Amino acid sequence: MDLKEIVIELANSIAKDEYRRVVLDILNNPVLTFSNAKPLIAFENSPAAPRKHHFFSGGLLIHTISVVLTAKCIANTFKNVYGVDVDVDLVVASAILHDLFKYYQYVPDPTNGGYKPREDWYLSHDYAVVAELSRRGAPDVLIRVVSEAHGLSPFSTIEGLILHLADSVDARFGEYIQNVLISKLKDVEKEGCSVYKALDELVKAIGIKNLLKELQENRENLMKRAVEICRSQK
Repeated sequence: MDLKEIVIELANSIAKDEYRRVVLDILNNPVLTFSNAKPLIAFENSPAAPRKHHFFSGGLLIHTISVVLTAKCIANTFKNVYGVDVDVDLVVASAILHDLFKYYQYVPDPTNGGYKPREDWYLSHDYAVVAELSRRGAPDVLIRVVSEAHGLSPFSTIEGLILHLADSVDARFGEYIQNVLISKLKDVEKEGCSVYKALDELVKAIGIKNLLKELQENRENLMKRAVEICRSQK
């Protein structure tokens, strides 16, 4: 099962039809219908945040999956410990959507590897998703929670706070593991290759889980792979 299929499976787990319908509609057609602008990379290939966290190909989907699962854990913890009433369907739907249109913001970076912001794009992803949800007739509460995800709007829902916390947790973890990988594989630059390019190619070749596993179990073999990739890119 590829990453997008996992996200769609999470969307199908949403019990409330009014949320599930909108989420699947956007996942099956992830374009901004209110703008004539076209994305320059595929949704499935997008990073989450170039050079910040999950900079590599598929990073946006990996971040999304992790935010969904983290948010569900936080929601269930708050329900069990504090007895608060949390709409888990709303949390899952908002988590899937919160960063979705980031892929409009990026282009490949052929010099340094990975991706970089595109110079001709004018709309932040958090505003873009709110506008698109409005255009597609999403429930007001879903729009509200998504708008609270990045802490730019005052928290008026417990679901918005949970999503914000989950997003922050995974962004911080993604940044941490990314920095570890960069540090451990920095020697590839002796081959005249960007460590970012090497990491992006490694993720595409074996996946982030296998990459981290190999880092822990056989760093020497991972370095060998990285060097081979560098040489093949010349």
